Amino acid sequence: MPFRVVGVHSITSECFQQEQPFLRQITTPFAGYIEHLLKVSRTCLVCVDRNQYSVPAQWSGQVFSVRVTANHLDIVAAGKTIATHQRSFLRDQLICNPWHYLPVLEKKPDAIRHGVTFQNWELPEAIRRVRSILRQQDKNERAFVDLLLLTREAGLDALETACELVLESGVVNANVLQNAVRRLIEPIRPKTLNASDNLQLITEPQADCQRYDRLLGSHYVH
Repeated sequence: MPFRVVGVHSITSECFQQEQPFLRQITTPFAGYIEHLLKVSRTCLVCVDRNQYSVPAQWSGQVFSVRVTANHLDIVAAGKTIATHQRSFLRDQLICNPWHYLPVLEKKPDAIRHGVTFQNWELPEAIRRVRSILRQQDKNERAFVDLLLLTREAGLDALETACELVLESGVVNANVLQNAVRRLIEPIRPKTLNASDNLQLITEPQADCQRYDRLLGSHYVH
């Protein structure tokens, strides 16, 4: 009589299929991380495993929860994630997001030219071309930084689109660029309602200048 060899994997799979309806359902995804309470330095950095990660400048000097997972880390304040970075497994690395330092550029616009954080800033091609043109016009970075500050309300996509439109027009200056961004984020105006020609006034109002005097009479005063 021949023997049938049953693999361990096959038995395990059959048992799982039989027991699966009785297993407790997963209600929330599992989030495995190690949590640290760290203070943000004056340079808007937190140190994790001998690497430094940037935090938005407005949170400088405060203590936050840093949740380190297998491949990234989240910086959490008041239950909300304010920054996320890919985790580095090297040593003494500086991992910065240039957008975290917009408040610094607002006070010191020339920092975009010399600051370590902005040296390898990968901006879209249209924005880089606009920056080069504005620098030749004003010999400084103030006009370009003002455009970057608009991204806080308009977003990077709107700025990139505005730069592409202005480059196509051939007139590139700070005022034109700001107007282009404003037009892109301007809310859609409601359509004007046209009154129907069929609507006609049947009873015209009567002009009665003495009505106000009658209302002031004793009959209506309480």
